[in-house]
Amino acid sequence: MKKNVLIIGAGGVAQVTAHKCAQNNDILGDIHIASRTKAKCEAIVQSVRDKGSMKVEGALEAHEVNARDTDAVRALIEKTGAQIVINVAQAFVNMPVLDACIAAGVAYMDTAIHEEPDKICETPPWYANYEWKRREACAEKGVTAILGVGFDPGVVNAYARYGIDTFLDEVTSIDIVDINAGSHGRWFSTNFDPEINFREFTGTVYSWQNGAWQANTMFEVGREWDLPVVGKQQAYMTGHDEVHSLATNYPQADVRFWMGFSDHYINVFTVLKNLGLLSEQPVTTAEGLEVIPLKVVKAVLPDPSSLAPDYTGKTCIGTVVKGTRDGQPAQAFVYNVADHKEAWLEVGSQGISYTAGVPPVAAAILIAQGDWDTARMVNVEELDPKPFFEVLDRIGLPTRVKDAQGDRAWNA
Repeated sequence: MKKNVLIIGAGGVAQVTAHKCAQNNDILGDIHIASRTKAKCEAIVQSVRDKGSMKVEGALEAHEVNARDTDAVRALIEKTGAQIVINVAQAFVNMPVLDACIAAGVAYMDTAIHEEPDKICETPPWYANYEWKRREACAEKGVTAILGVGFDPGVVNAYARYGIDTFLDEVTSIDIVDINAGSHGRWFSTNFDPEINFREFTGTVYSWQNGAWQANTMFEVGREWDLPVVGKQQAYMTGHDEVHSLATNYPQADVRFWMGFSDHYINVFTVLKNLGLLSEQPVTTAEGLEVIPLKVVKAVLPDPSSLAPDYTGKTCIGTVVKGTRDGQPAQAFVYNVADHKEAWLEVGSQGISYTAGVPPVAAAILIAQGDWDTARMVNVEELDPKPFFEVLDRIGLPTRVKDAQGDRAWNA
């Protein structure tokens, strides 16, 4: 049984992950939090203590580490005795942290595809550019590596697997729908790291349709979705991580990702992009100072974690699967609804961070218990989703299903 967790990262998602690990430390053991800025880790440790989140007495420690340095991460793994590493830092550090885990022989998980700072929207399927190149190494060393186990990607991949296995004989389409119907009260902000947020939307929108990769531009393809709790919402087809693994594992199905955007967000985004302020390439000012426009924009926007106290409303994120059952058309929507205010009261974070930070803890529990200790690299849809849903139900993200028979809990 694997125990002791090292969390890499100290943002809003890491805070949720730390609280949830603490709430389940009877299973997960010692908890260590590390980032380049130790003070941020110490603030999370204090938040966990202030909320009384520790289920049983145990280690809860902050550390400083350069996550881009594989040797430094490996040394910290060995120092802490961690057997499970949860990487919730920026996606730029995925590969060095993964390599450290392979070298140390410990379990690894992340919540997004690896990115290089100077590259946006590489050739699909994105996982094949980086993480999947380590599949053989993980198998040779018996290292469990679960890729993209946040909410989207992550839980929505499990929703796809469950929906297809439970409600369909054959699948023809998989649509992930992500709607945030909450309000943070700021004139403009992103719900997670602005640099990562904007990078997602400045490149080509890739989807898998008719057995091939299709390319569109951002906000080119939109449609209205009528969803539980949040009602009718406008969403746009967007390039996203899970499309790339689901298209590989379900090549017979069209695979698309849809995200809700307000007109205000679209207007601000469009102005910033047209002015060149979302570029990841350096420019030189008249004073001879070299800056990266995207990092400047990030610096002047609110820290997403600062939104939490004032956030109200709900999110609805899920997966629509369509196909046939017994020769007849069939479909199901597998989803979760989360509440921003409830997340703030429980762990001091907003709902977007909550939905991203809880799933890797559920996965860590399953690794610790042996259910998901795969000894190889996998994406979430390759695993049995039922144990995942059972843990998610227990620790804060219950799964629901809406199909021809009605709207109900997944296991009702």
